[in-house]
Amino acid sequence: MSQQTKPLNRRQFVKAMAGASTLLAVPHVIPGSALGKDGAVPPSERIVLGGIGIGGRGTYDLGCFLEQPDVQFVAVCDVKEARRVAVKQLADQKYQNRDCAMYCDFRELLDRSDIDAVLIATGPNWHATAAIYSARAGKDIYCEKPCTKNISQSLLLAETMRRCGRVFQAGTQRRNLPHFAFACELARTGRLGPLRTVYAHPAGMTTAMSRWLPPQEAPPIEKVDWDMYLGPAAWRPFNSVMLNGFHFEKGGGFMGTFEPGGQFLGGGVLEWGSHCVDLCQWAADKDSTAPVEYCPPEDGQIVATYADGVKLILREKDWLPLGSCPVRFEGDTGWIETGDSGKFVLSSPELLAGRKVEEIGGYPATFHVRDFLDCVKTRSQPKCNADIACYSHIACHATNIALFLGRKVQFDPVQHEFLGDEQANRLRSEAIRAPWRI
Repeated sequence: MSQQTKPLNRRQFVKAMAGASTLLAVPHVIPGSALGKDGAVPPSERIVLGGIGIGGRGTYDLGCFLEQPDVQFVAVCDVKEARRVAVKQLADQKYQNRDCAMYCDFRELLDRSDIDAVLIATGPNWHATAAIYSARAGKDIYCEKPCTKNISQSLLLAETMRRCGRVFQAGTQRRNLPHFAFACELARTGRLGPLRTVYAHPAGMTTAMSRWLPPQEAPPIEKVDWDMYLGPAAWRPFNSVMLNGFHFEKGGGFMGTFEPGGQFLGGGVLEWGSHCVDLCQWAADKDSTAPVEYCPPEDGQIVATYADGVKLILREKDWLPLGSCPVRFEGDTGWIETGDSGKFVLSSPELLAGRKVEEIGGYPATFHVRDFLDCVKTRSQPKCNADIACYSHIACHATNIALFLGRKVQFDPVQHEFLGDEQANRLRSEAIRAPWRI
């Protein structure tokens, strides 16, 4: 009977029941935080969050999430050990425990059934792929921008979020800042008269092919997983400089905001444009479409035209001193220009109509994060959902294609293809390295 449970005799049974009664009689102390006392959010109402690729920008975003009382951050994934450890220390210090788990492979993090949502702040090379994997794993997603590397990825990302029923917020946080929202409202509601032109600041008008750097000895995989770092990008030998960004063959030097991957990237148009062009799309009421014609630079500006004749102009100069990420909207009877200073200039003070618009300088993400969290709870759409991000990114990608080819291109935003242009159509997508084809 050594492998079987021996039956209890009467004396043993009575003794066991007496012990159980004693345990039941002892009062159980439940922490007030578990009941939502003293302002604490009970566990049933908390959003459990994981982080994928948390570097400089991601650490800032995570700080915005940690400020929210209904967020519980439980896990970080990064291919760099130093980043994993730094984020774990940040979370453990916040919660006064050692519970934050660390992963090198984001799929292990996504396998956790307790995680409701993820913050994705990898390099752009990984954004769309990680977001699609996350959606298929049933997670809601806050994703830094640029969210996609090409037109095909933009469409796939939006389609995946719809099919999986996930809440997706692109990190274009200016949609949730009051002065930008006010400027877009004036344009959308006809207060400027029929809208004619929207202006965006691209912070660069060049594209370039990716290139290799001289091979170096790779660090141990537990320190930096180089193969996972490259992910869906074409393989190339390890070089420590590339751990900080992306190198180009023309246009000069180094773009620190881009990770390896992609046949070409237009730094300013895609990076800054995913903010400024996004605001122009909103102002022009074009969130579900994109311009149909794109011209290469002329006289220091790029001109794209929507089907109804409204022009999207990207220019680097001739802005009022209103801070970074400026936009300007012009109609037949008025105009407004604003930027990251939180201030704006109007063609007429009458456009204010007695309203007081809060001026928030800089470009904090707190409001955007809160919008995302509220939508996770209500299952509604946030200010920059995947469908909106899809078309603002398509506008940037199509602009890059015109830049790269050095000529005008015509685009059909319904069929999502360039008209009679095989060369341009080939640039809508790129080869993806196994096993990351999706």
